Amino acid sequence: MAYKVKNAVIMAAGLSSRFAPLSYEKPKALITVKGEVLIERQIRQLKEAGIHDIAIVTGYKKEKFEYLKEKCQVTLIENPEYATRNNNGSIYSAREWIGNTYVCSADNYFPENPFESEVEGSYYSVLYADGETNEWCVTEDETGRITDVKVGGKNSWYMMGHTFWAEPFSKRFLEILEAEYNKPETRNKLWEDIYIEHIEELSMKTRKYNQDEIYEFDSLDELREFDENYKTNSGSEILKKISDELQIKEEEIYHLVPAKDENGLVTGVKFEIQGKQFEYDYQLQKLIHGGKIDE
Repeated sequence: MAYKVKNAVIMAAGLSSRFAPLSYEKPKALITVKGEVLIERQIRQLKEAGIHDIAIVTGYKKEKFEYLKEKCQVTLIENPEYATRNNNGSIYSAREWIGNTYVCSADNYFPENPFESEVEGSYYSVLYADGETNEWCVTEDETGRITDVKVGGKNSWYMMGHTFWAEPFSKRFLEILEAEYNKPETRNKLWEDIYIEHIEELSMKTRKYNQDEIYEFDSLDELREFDENYKTNSGSEILKKISDELQIKEEEIYHLVPAKDENGLVTGVKFEIQGKQFEYDYQLQKLIHGGKIDE
């Protein structure tokens, strides 16, 4: 049975702390990749597939998405709990929208348009890992229906990219979410965790793609591999300040990861230069390092 796609919900509420320090300065969805803003590209591709009813779920730095209402004619939905619970909060915030719906992440980059106006049924995009992977690996039956999901695996298909929720899947998932939403243990769950816990009653198949058809950038280092402009000029005021202070080129700053305090709260960004460890504190706006850069 083919389902006519009703709309799309793009989740863009999260902090994306692993994408330090760019995500401290702007939401990851609003970075420019190969000349186009990530979320604007995804909106354009959806509209080219005939899907014009698009909602963006915002939270972190929500005001920076306001321009999209006029520029791209989209609806903004606020997730007020973006900082205190996992992405099930974004699904809950958009629950009135979800029917025959593409449910997407704002930080995916698709070289070719993956969207369609009609879809055979609910699916999760998957890529193939040749060798070991720490991604969410799927087991499927002979029809392609996902029967199990495990974190980590070898020579396996794993979840990556957009999903489509057909009406029967949406209806049952939202019933489950409503029933479990206020339980303390639900707060830290991804929507995928809830799906996996109820996988026997939530039918979803795989949609298989090649590695070069879906990209997700978890760090600035990964983005640099895809878009070389980020090696020399990331547009980050923090990285510019660091490079100016140390009198180095931005491309010499690498292995960037968020710095956290004892409570797990992000306080800045750690990185390496010439094999030496450094840290920049966001609140102090101060560079912390243990030695001089080699001449």
